[in-house]
Amino acid sequence: MEAYTDFASVYDLCMDTVPYDEWAQAIRDRLTEYGISDGLVCELGCGTGEMTERLSQLGYDMIGIDASEDMLMEAREKLYERTEGEERDILYLLQDMREFELYGTVRAFVSVCDSMNYMLTEQDLLKVFRLVNNYLDRNGIFLFDMKTEACYLEMGNETRAENFNGAAVIWENSYKKRKKQNTYRVTMFLREHGDLYRKSSEIHVQQAYTPEQVKKLLAEAGMEFLSVWDVETGLPVTKETKRMMFAAREGFQPGKCYETE
Repeated sequence: MEAYTDFASVYDLCMDTVPYDEWAQAIRDRLTEYGISDGLVCELGCGTGEMTERLSQLGYDMIGIDASEDMLMEAREKLYERTEGEERDILYLLQDMREFELYGTVRAFVSVCDSMNYMLTEQDLLKVFRLVNNYLDRNGIFLFDMKTEACYLEMGNETRAENFNGAAVIWENSYKKRKKQNTYRVTMFLREHGDLYRKSSEIHVQQAYTPEQVKKLLAEAGMEFLSVWDVETGLPVTKETKRMMFAAREGFQPGKCYETE
């Protein structure tokens, strides 16, 4: 079952507790620390564009990349509605982050809401890191978050249900400790008309990585690891950290065509 098809229509309802405003400002603050207060920024796994729009409002020229056509349709429709028919200058691209292409380099890449956890092998994660390094300006910055094994262990094998206006969603979660893989089976009942609902299911699989694994892969991709911290506390990562944020810098590549040169 392909992920993020029907789920795209209820995704924002399910994510209504995510502190997007707080996260966007934290990303802005961190990028500013590295000298990036404006310019071209690309979000990988942009989904319905909630973070992409906020970073645009904070002064960045945004590109959003996602592999789900349905999620990007939601992003474009919201942007059109919020700007009263005049779309803000955000470029949304339907691409797999393991093989995305841009016309030139960007000042920074960002990725939030555990998009990187959808890379189920180190080889896939390395592909993303290499592409990021290739499309970053000289000394460009990459900020991305990841859920940790502690997060998946806390969720365990649980089932929960949520009711919304016109939809109901059932989450069945299971974590395989040996593989460090977490599986969500999402069952949705979406109102078609009147009291008629349509049932739909999707499966989402995520991979847990350690900070050491990520640092190694960043180095293999030619990037410079800068730091990692607990998203909730802003402090160094511990065994109890549920979501961690990484910062890495572009590694200079001889012969690369840099947009800023």
